[in-house]
Amino acid sequence: MTHHKTTHFGFKQVATEDKVKLVRGVFDSVAEKYDIMNDLMSLGIHRIWKRIAVQLCNVRSGEKVLDLAGGTGDLTTLLEKRAGKDGLCVLADINSEMLRTGRNRLIDRGLTGNIEYAQVNAECLPFEDNTFDCVIIGFGLRNVTDKDAALRSMHQVLKPGGRGLVLEFSHPTDPVTEKVYDFYSFSLLPKIGKFVAKDEDSYRYLAESIRMHPKQAELKTMMENAGFERCEFFNMTQGIVAVHRGYKI
Repeated sequence: MTHHKTTHFGFKQVATEDKVKLVRGVFDSVAEKYDIMNDLMSLGIHRIWKRIAVQLCNVRSGEKVLDLAGGTGDLTTLLEKRAGKDGLCVLADINSEMLRTGRNRLIDRGLTGNIEYAQVNAECLPFEDNTFDCVIIGFGLRNVTDKDAALRSMHQVLKPGGRGLVLEFSHPTDPVTEKVYDFYSFSLLPKIGKFVAKDEDSYRYLAESIRMHPKQAELKTMMENAGFERCEFFNMTQGIVAVHRGYKI
């Protein structure tokens, strides 16, 4: 009897090689409505979370930035201003539908000069070592099958002195927030997904994937194991979201 490697897709166990296809299905399905759903999922607060994460990136004029799982381009829009015309932002996503949506959106905003696009898998980034001053993955790490490989790959493509950041839904730091958040994620969110994006299952998966994501301290340890130094995390909205930051020395 052969044993296939399995991993979690939300709360379900699936064959490791199937997860990429399943995640792709979720994001193909929600690409067009993704921003509206983000507003509903976070009551609009995701815009503030993203701004804070961008501040923590400390991007300066002329730097090279990789926005991994950059999807619809929110972080790239904020980061390219800081990198300036002498800098470069690479908007990268594994999903072609999300990348297309993001690219169209940025072109509509008139942002073309210092942005490039790449369809990549975060676990094995196709860039040379020591390329970027900053790599950020926003609301994407929890969808990656091998998170450790993705963190190692992020570390590899950073220049010495570069910053790696993970912005992700995390684990509430107090029981009241946790109860409210659970009710919202598992009872209300899939219903909103059904109503707005005609897609209850994809939003149930998103809620489950958040629950399966490592807690703050565990993710910090994972970053240290991947080679990052001076790792720290910042909780926002009672730990519903956290930004982790580490440096390549």
